[in-house]
Amino acid sequence: MASEQKKEAYQEYVRQNSPKTNLPLQMAKAFVMGGVICCLGQFIVNMATSQFGIEKETAAAWCSMLLILISALLTGFNLYGKLVKWGGAGALVPITGFANSVVASAIEYKTEGQVYGIGCKIFTIAGPVILYGIVTSWGLGIIYWIGKMAGVF
Repeated sequence: MASEQKKEAYQEYVRQNSPKTNLPLQMAKAFVMGGVICCLGQFIVNMATSQFGIEKETAAAWCSMLLILISALLTGFNLYGKLVKWGGAGALVPITGFANSVVASAIEYKTEGQVYGIGCKIFTIAGPVILYGIVTSWGLGIIYWIGKMAGVF
């Protein structure tokens, strides 16, 4: 019986101390933030193709590189965290969020030195994304290969 009371008391404590969130508002902010990032990317591609005559595939590569650079700079100036705080997943999910996770880790561990700090810890957050992205793409590639051999694809 005492265990149940402790459990209920703990649940009440968690309920009182957990931040109150407005899910529809958070979703709207994430939508807007992600939309702004995507619009910026589309603007870069459109400008590169129309103003500079760059092929669409090349413009898309430049767009990715520029978005990564902008994200890294904003992280370095401690501004990307403010965008994430406001826009949540809308700022974390695109390629800019991936760049932010790499740069933030490098900044956090730079005091430990080049090798044991930055070198060892730079992919602390991004490492699992890279690992499971590679494993998933490998697995899907095997499925596709087997499907091609069987005449399904």
